Amino acid sequence: MNDRADRAEFRWWEYGWYVVVTVVLLSIGLVLLIGHLLIRTINGMKRIRTYLIALPVLLALVAAWVGYSYYHTVDLGQRSVSIIVEPGASFGSVVDELISAGVIDSRMVLKQAARWEGVDRRLAPGRYDFTGENSCRSVLERFRRADIVRIKVTIPEGATLWQVASTLAAKLDLDSVAVISLAEDRTFLRSMNLPCLEGYLFPETYFFPWGTRADQAVAEMAAMHRSMTDSIWPEHLPLGFSKDEIIKLASVVEAETKVDSERVLVASVYTNRLRAGMKLDADPTVTYGLGGLDRPLVKKDLEEDNPYNTYLHKGLPPTPINSPGLASIKAALWPRDTEYMYFVADKSGGHRFSRTNDEHNRARREIRATAQGNR
Repeated sequence: MNDRADRAEFRWWEYGWYVVVTVVLLSIGLVLLIGHLLIRTINGMKRIRTYLIALPVLLALVAAWVGYSYYHTVDLGQRSVSIIVEPGASFGSVVDELISAGVIDSRMVLKQAARWEGVDRRLAPGRYDFTGENSCRSVLERFRRADIVRIKVTIPEGATLWQVASTLAAKLDLDSVAVISLAEDRTFLRSMNLPCLEGYLFPETYFFPWGTRADQAVAEMAAMHRSMTDSIWPEHLPLGFSKDEIIKLASVVEAETKVDSERVLVASVYTNRLRAGMKLDADPTVTYGLGGLDRPLVKKDLEEDNPYNTYLHKGLPPTPINSPGLASIKAALWPRDTEYMYFVADKSGGHRFSRTNDEHNRARREIRATAQGNR
């Protein structure tokens, strides 16, 4: 056999052709690849452009819906809805109540807004009343301000403990016995640093949160007493009195007159009598000792022996007989310097003051004669 005849023969220019063809084919493939990639890129850019256009539109729609839901109002009309937030209640449960009662109509928006602002973590317990138009925004603002229902309670000057208890019971829907019992609770009195409750429940207008307990109301009133009187005490009290004795005297002054200009005169009468070792002979203490009366005192009342009868017992009563106002406390601290030892009501809302018993009896006769002449 001829080995050279069996082998294929390649001329030199054929190698060049193969190289050229290979390069061309590779170039075509590369062009096709680049073209494919460009097409994909262009298509991707079109999709990106579409996304870039669609995304803001979508976000705008979502923002519009959230804004609408946040500010949209639900009108309750004349209907009033009360939502009670118990201590430790979850914000979600409160929102469920609002939805169920028809106060708002977007659970998700209110919950998310409360979460963003931290209101859901510091929700104040109490009663929230809703009426008229309400939105998620207005409801959230109510929760942020802790705008709970507060009940106005006015305690007038000269109110006794049982009158205070009756007022609190009527206004706060609690048991008056719960207030009275605190006066006998030595542990509670010690915690408040009080000798008793009578006289230390400052007469003022209060706004108690709905659901306030008896002890909470009493504590706030006692705190008001301290706040109003802390700065008025002089270094030396008249007649060597203690602060508690001043409050006792002030309560008697409060019960005797409502005329501001007379308070220092009434206080001077009782201060003079105490200095002279005389009994006070104060009708209001007798009335208090008899449990309060809805009629004038009679002679038999003055003869009934009880610790508060200052016709029978010298000195101040065992406790204050009411809640004196600041004017009466100041009058007890700084009575007018007089020689008056007596006074009598003049039937016009004021009093006549006298130095001696003879002057006092004459004033009583003149007042009686004037009253008879006016009939």
